[in-house]
Amino acid sequence: MKRKIAIGVIGLGKRGIGLLKGVILPREDVEVVAVCDLYEDRRERASALVETATGHRPAAVNNYAELLMMTNIDAVIVTASWTEHLSIAIAAMNAGKYVASEVGGAYSVQECWQLIEAYERTKSPCMLMENCCYGRDELMVLNMVRQGVFGEIVHCSGGYLHDLRNEISGGHVNRHYRLDQYIHRNCENYPTHELGPIAQVLDINRGNRLLSLVSVASKAKGMQEYVQRDNSTNPELAGVDFMQGDIVTTTIKCARGETIVITLDTTLPRYYSRGFTVRGTKGMYTEDNHSIFIDGRHDQDHGDWRRQWGNADTFREQYDHPVWKNYLAEGIKGGHGGMDWLVFNDFFQSVRQGTLPPIDVYDTAAWMSISALSEDSIALGGQPVAIPDFTNGKWISRRAK
Repeated sequence: MKRKIAIGVIGLGKRGIGLLKGVILPREDVEVVAVCDLYEDRRERASALVETATGHRPAAVNNYAELLMMTNIDAVIVTASWTEHLSIAIAAMNAGKYVASEVGGAYSVQECWQLIEAYERTKSPCMLMENCCYGRDELMVLNMVRQGVFGEIVHCSGGYLHDLRNEISGGHVNRHYRLDQYIHRNCENYPTHELGPIAQVLDINRGNRLLSLVSVASKAKGMQEYVQRDNSTNPELAGVDFMQGDIVTTTIKCARGETIVITLDTTLPRYYSRGFTVRGTKGMYTEDNHSIFIDGRHDQDHGDWRRQWGNADTFREQYDHPVWKNYLAEGIKGGHGGMDWLVFNDFFQSVRQGTLPPIDVYDTAAWMSISALSEDSIALGGQPVAIPDFTNGKWISRRAK
């Protein structure tokens, strides 16, 4: 095993720079040997950060194909815009590199199949860096599910519930990808934050699979009103008709019979939440009031059910996931409350050991495909759409770790 993992970072916008500063450069087992972005100022900023932290200046290129040709690179981190995630990941696998791809949604089912075919041809692993799978509450609930605390799981829900109007409207000024998505597409465009933790709870691709979905979208008025009221950042948007519905609701049916509801809600005023909820025959968890209800234990409070709001922390001592128990003892690091550090820790461990990552290429394809499939369903007036089995039947025998 190598002492240090040599990596290249492709995409140096807000996310790429944030990961460099908060997660990658603080590690002693990783060496950044190359960075890549279309924009010179971003390449210069990243190179300077690496040089300041390590004393060594990385190679800086504007074409990721050039980076992928570097034989001294073990793995690449893809933090470019949504439009390029899968194409860069496929090129990196073809170049024999381990791939860590940031999240987003696919544009077509075909590109998801191309990702699967690239892996099965090259055997170069690809991990979707879905940090929400590493949230403390998400992992505690997963631990409780696996211990049978909630009984048989029947239904889960979640959402990307995040007021992004300011970020979206400043897209062209900030060179951010979201604006064009909201002008031209109408779909569940960011499915993996909510779906990732639910997929783990429901053993998706490991004894269960996503079978079909129905998506509906509300009218698109939130961004239109916002840019008309506050058009100082990007005044030309005042006359733009946005395609993206303000609320997109997607209902998914699973092979074992469970249902999932995920909601995209990013263009109306609201508080932040991922709405993570798990319902079973013996109890439930819900994120929005941070509560757990156990059958036979909390029934007496039906008349005053608010007494149980916020009680999830009382379950920590018994059910906190071992990953978080160790993490708290060592000290929380990195961004997004520590989730970024944990997801990258698993990726780098896989690279070092030459093993498959915990969120693999089949998960990547299944979760990201929801965007393209929801777009089809919405365009068809909410018609059911089949979700492909990207494992080609292997979900039946694959098992969760």
